[in-house]
Amino acid sequence: MTVSRFPDAPPQIAALKLDARGFPVPWFVPWIEGEPEFRAIDPRAPGFAHRHGLCWICGTPITGAARAFTIGPMCAVNRVAPEPPQHLACARFAVVSCPFLSRPMAKRRSTDDLPHQAAPGQMIERNPGVALVWLTRSYRTETQPEGGVLFRLGPPVSVEWYAEGRTASRDEVLESITTGVPLLAKMAYEQGAEAVALLERQTARAMKLVPA
Repeated sequence: MTVSRFPDAPPQIAALKLDARGFPVPWFVPWIEGEPEFRAIDPRAPGFAHRHGLCWICGTPITGAARAFTIGPMCAVNRVAPEPPQHLACARFAVVSCPFLSRPMAKRRSTDDLPHQAAPGQMIERNPGVALVWLTRSYRTETQPEGGVLFRLGPPVSVEWYAEGRTASRDEVLESITTGVPLLAKMAYEQGAEAVALLERQTARAMKLVPA
């Protein structure tokens, strides 16, 4: 019997199935021939989680007014998340325990061999080295022309910055933002002056959230 590598995980995380390594498998991850395929997402899952108020990680109902989103620094700039909200405890578990979120050198594995829908929006193909938990009382969905939805985040009640599975330093957060914004700027320049001006305002707003 596989033993969990995280005996102190929140109860709703502890209730998830485990892979052969002892990692809990988020409910949205499809199983293929008896093995979880972490690179893929059940395309029905985001909409189902949103409609039924389920946590994106553990799949159980979220209660209370606040919702947590696990995002990267560039999502803190444009306030758009690609995935539905989570329990605060589940989001904190993810930023500390998920290999991609907690290891700056980890890279996304290719999904070219998988039959799946591309994630909505424009993904930046990098590991930002820093992640944050964005707690908010409001958000709205935005249906994308290519299909799928994105989640427009409301003002934060709080933000928690993490790097390498611990609280991130100010310098780590600044480094991630300053190296990521040029990638957003490239997209903005392709869209025109209004997009560039909007990005400048969004970046200034996000800088106010950098830890002291």
